[in-house]
Amino acid sequence: MTSVIRPATVADAAAISAVVIGALRVSNARDYSADIIEQVQRSFSPAAVEQLIALRDVYVATLQDQVVATASLDGGVVRSVFVSPDYQRRGVGQQLMRKLEAVAQARGLGVLSVPSSITAQAFYRRLGFSEVRDEFHGAERTIIMQKTLR
Repeated sequence: MTSVIRPATVADAAAISAVVIGALRVSNARDYSADIIEQVQRSFSPAAVEQLIALRDVYVATLQDQVVATASLDGGVVRSVFVSPDYQRRGVGQQLMRKLEAVAQARGLGVLSVPSSITAQAFYRRLGFSEVRDEFHGAERTIIMQKTLR
């Protein structure tokens, strides 16, 4: 499944928020408590996403002009990679990651890091990332992973 990858605009904020919240509630809920999911989803309201678009290089993947996934690059850190549950395991996340890696390489970055959820750890591992350490934000476990770019 080939999607169109493009920079996000403020007009995408509500759609990005919906993708993130949908993925949190369906996919991440298998690995995190309802309290943690609730806490994380508050960080992705449409207004919060608008602020992220102003601060980071946020991208969306679209199919037939519908936002189905998002990811962002914050310096050398990949953040907020989420794919709508209906489109997971179809290559959309991989397409977004290839785009972020290309942008990072064009900027001369040699290493990318990603604070991975438990849910996404195997996804990043398949893309060549390795675990560096665990971080805890209260009860929320995040796995810091890195990949050397070629």
